[in-house]
Amino acid sequence: MAVLICVLCGSARSAELPGFEAMQTGPGTPGRWETVVDAEAADGRAVVQTSDDPTDDRFPLLIRMATAPADVRVRTRIKPMAGSVDQAGGMALRLLDRNNYYLVRANALESNVRFYKVTAGRRVQLAGADLPVTAGAWHELAITAREDRFAVSFDGRELFTAVDETFRSPGKIAFWTKADSVTWFDRLDVEELR
Repeated sequence: MAVLICVLCGSARSAELPGFEAMQTGPGTPGRWETVVDAEAADGRAVVQTSDDPTDDRFPLLIRMATAPADVRVRTRIKPMAGSVDQAGGMALRLLDRNNYYLVRANALESNVRFYKVTAGRRVQLAGADLPVTAGAWHELAITAREDRFAVSFDGRELFTAVDETFRSPGKIAFWTKADSVTWFDRLDVEELR
């Protein structure tokens, strides 16, 4: 069963994005989530994390407050736009709270895609691939989670798989950025796997 979620409906501030709440892993200024016009976005608008606080280990989240099944395929499009420390964007899944979740992200400055588990606010890399991530361009990022197995795709190509059983229960899904990353997001597609 596919559930398509449009986070771009509503007005420009995160407090007015129905069903979503801004939170953060780590220190620093809270993230600022807004919508902007983008003709290349599916609905003509994108959600943007605009705060450029360069604090390391600062991870702004925009959390979809409805719980998603544990076994899902989640897909979004990201456009890294700015940042001198990082130009990263991604998705958290099986999120239990702001400090415990899985994370898939792409980084234009580092030219890579990585998969992490975050426990008690600390990231541990589980898998990754080095490849070009172009700043200022839209990229599709997707992850499939089934039991303890994960498959990550970037721009329609599967990059890698990983196995981990830290988080097995249903949880929330969120947009994620790092440090001073100004990153745009277009849609959030969630498909329950049966």
